[in-house]
Amino acid sequence: MHKRTMIQAALAAALLAASSLGLAQDNKFRIGLILPMTGQQATTGRQIEAAARLWMAQNGDTVAGKKVELIVKDDTSVPDVTRRLAQELVVNEKVNVLAGFGITPSATATAPIATQSKTPEVVMAAATSSITEASPYIVRTSFTLPQVSVVLADWAPKNGIKKVVTLVSDYGPGIDAEKYFKERLQLNGGQVTESLRVPLRSPDFAPFLQKVRDAKPDALFVFVPSGAGAAVMKQFVERGMDKAGIRLIATGDVTDDDQLNEMGDGALGVVTSHHYSAAHPSAANKKFVEAFEKANKGLRPNFMAVGGYDGMRVIYEALKKTQGKGGGDALLAAMKGQIFESPRGPVYIDAQTRDIVQNVYLRKVERKNGQLWNVEFDVVKDVKDPGKAK
Repeated sequence: MHKRTMIQAALAAALLAASSLGLAQDNKFRIGLILPMTGQQATTGRQIEAAARLWMAQNGDTVAGKKVELIVKDDTSVPDVTRRLAQELVVNEKVNVLAGFGITPSATATAPIATQSKTPEVVMAAATSSITEASPYIVRTSFTLPQVSVVLADWAPKNGIKKVVTLVSDYGPGIDAEKYFKERLQLNGGQVTESLRVPLRSPDFAPFLQKVRDAKPDALFVFVPSGAGAAVMKQFVERGMDKAGIRLIATGDVTDDDQLNEMGDGALGVVTSHHYSAAHPSAANKKFVEAFEKANKGLRPNFMAVGGYDGMRVIYEALKKTQGKGGGDALLAAMKGQIFESPRGPVYIDAQTRDIVQNVYLRKVERKNGQLWNVEFDVVKDVKDPGKAK
């Protein structure tokens, strides 16, 4: 035990020395972008890296006299790999900021390294409410599952949905989605008759969906991570659940813009709540979508892309404000309280929680000009994370 404590102390000293040395050593500003570039969450990595590179292409790679370098590492969504990569990036590569983080366990695995080395950790994807509490150096530019789940639970009972079965991936964000949707639906006079949890790795939705069909609720509420929505949609339609009068409602991960066109007509009419749609009608978003598609062979940006794009903005603005001086603490202070117009709409970084406050939109899948889109029909403005509102 004593030996382990000594090793941890030595690592902490190395991390702290590395972070201060990185600032003094040269005129470079390094961003360590840790993402799942292969494996089940590979679409998340692809979208965020593309968005980060687009931001740099549009805004240059020199800020406040510092040459910005993006160092991309693939953690394959394995938290032990994320932790090792973060440690190497801080100690060996002398990064000034750690960023990315496709899933919650990866973001929290890095938290002690961010704290020990005083390196800001910008979470661009992972969405469990508690992430920002894992380290005072974490800032989030994505969203939280409670943010989007409560909005849908407010909408459902007003639209004939009283009895619901929930189906979520069995890890942090899924448990958050289940908890906050259920609490808010009950508060609004609705009822969750059953809560089903699917394994995160190699999920088979078929037996769960059969259970739902037998239970005959008004609707099925679903959360699965980005990339898994197409499989849910396919099996939902194959089992004829829509024809059995069961509506599918979900967080926006399920009708992911990246995969929506592959889902086919079965997705038409599905109502979701989310903080970003590629169909968001603002001028800023139209410009973003056009530039993203042009730079990535027609790939449509999804909510992961906007988390990466805005994350780069937050880093750039913090570097401008600090002029590259003062280390991680100064950068962190400059990230807190930022207010700006994102492609998703107006957002700000809450100075107390370091979490993003943003609009949440209700959307319906519609076909326009031969393509499927998440078309917004209502908005709840300036939604804070309900997980921290208590």
